[in-house]
Amino acid sequence: MPLLGTLLLFWTLLATAQAPISEAKVEALVEALRLSAPQAGAGLYSDWQVKPDNIVRWSRRCLNQDVTPDQFAADPALARQVVACVMGNVLREQLAASNNNEIVAVQRAAAWWMSGDPEQYRNGATGDYTLKVLEAYLRFF
Repeated sequence: MPLLGTLLLFWTLLATAQAPISEAKVEALVEALRLSAPQAGAGLYSDWQVKPDNIVRWSRRCLNQDVTPDQFAADPALARQVVACVMGNVLREQLAASNNNEIVAVQRAAAWWMSGDPEQYRNGATGDYTLKVLEAYLRFF
């Protein structure tokens, strides 16, 4: 029986790894990042714990408007929209970088989110974090 369970898990992961990145998958990543966010930290904003410089830069790029950190923190729908815009692009880039392996792409995107470096997805605390994000992500499918 353990072999059957292992095979089912393998086929599920294989099917997930080969599927294209849909908006539903981007939303799953965004929610996985929210669920995996560290406790509220000084100088970080919203449920996603975003640095103020990123809020300003990303809102300009994604919304064509300036959003202050306080506005970002006060409006979860706005924050989610900006994070989805940014992470959709990141996830698609990481899918290409991982040879279309969605599992690795999610981990690389999470590493980018945490450290700015997707190559860190297997290393130390960043690697631990990427596994936490991946686990949360896979619960949606």
